[in-house]
Amino acid sequence: MGFEVIFLILAVLVVAFGIGVIVVSRRNAASDGQPPAAPPRPAVPPPQVDTLVEPEAVTELDSELVDEALVEEAPVEEVAPPAPLSLRDRLAKARATFAGAFSGVMGRSGVGEESFEDLEEALLRADVGVGVTTELLDGLRAKVEAKEITEPAQLLDALQSEMSGRLDGADRALHYVPADDGPNVWMFVGVNGVGKTTTIGKLANQQVGDGRSVLMAAGDTFRAAAAEQLTTWAERSGADIVRGSEGGDPSSVVFDAVERATARDIDLVLADTAGRLHTKTNLMEELRKVRRVAEKGTGSVTETLLVIDATTGQNGLTQAREFGEATDVTGVVLTKLDGSAKGGIVFAVETELGIPVKLVGVGETIDDLIEFHPDEFVAALFER
Repeated sequence: MGFEVIFLILAVLVVAFGIGVIVVSRRNAASDGQPPAAPPRPAVPPPQVDTLVEPEAVTELDSELVDEALVEEAPVEEVAPPAPLSLRDRLAKARATFAGAFSGVMGRSGVGEESFEDLEEALLRADVGVGVTTELLDGLRAKVEAKEITEPAQLLDALQSEMSGRLDGADRALHYVPADDGPNVWMFVGVNGVGKTTTIGKLANQQVGDGRSVLMAAGDTFRAAAAEQLTTWAERSGADIVRGSEGGDPSSVVFDAVERATARDIDLVLADTAGRLHTKTNLMEELRKVRRVAEKGTGSVTETLLVIDATTGQNGLTQAREFGEATDVTGVVLTKLDGSAKGGIVFAVETELGIPVKLVGVGETIDDLIEFHPDEFVAALFER
């Protein structure tokens, strides 16, 4: 190969190399002026589309679920009604009359005249009466002198026993004699404002609850609201009622009541009478007439109940004596005993007149008329 050929090949190679360098340089210059490429974005999954629910439907559904959850997980506990008050609770005022005296007696190391003075004051304040108080304390003094009582606690226990003993043996039952030809009649007598009408309503509720049919006779024709009040009690207790005209003859009202009870085969007539002062001779004579008329037809008077307000104290004893002579009282209803400090009237009535206390009112509700139990009554006074 000649020199010229070799020179030509070298020249071609040099030219090719130069062109390559120029191309590479231009590419680098172009790449230096551009920003770096951004990294690729991550793939985003498409949103999930649920079935649409109307707001009202959601609210209703949630409410049902919540209600079911409450029923299943948190059942409502039944709240028991409060326990009825005991007789002890009801006699707080009467018990307070004795509390100071009992504290004085128990605060001494022995039994002396001061102890008897404390007890005498308490008994008289409670309206036990001078006669009964003297008899009770004289008996205790004799036991102290005989050394049967030497300690204060023994003295109080002996007094409690003596007071309970004085009330033993009385017939406190409400007499009902089943009859085919007519109803029993229970009359209610007493002065104004002692609670006769209310007592009738409460007693009617008890008798209806015991299965007897009851009719009320609105024999108080002088007090304008008496018949309306008795009508309200009749509706509450489920009893019938017979009313007369205002100012009318109470005897005719009672007679009509007995006749209606006979026609309807009703067991018991509860006869209200107008309140009257025991000193009014003409009014007491009217009461005797009511008593006679009540037995003219087919009715039979098996109870005449004298209603006495316990707060009247010894005045109730005079009432009991006068009404007993006029209407042959068979028992006493002592009302408002829960609000009185003068419950000692029980001893005066029973000891001096021989009339038993059969019922006591210890509150204002329809169930607050209860049978009188002497031991429970005396124990409530002495509880210390």
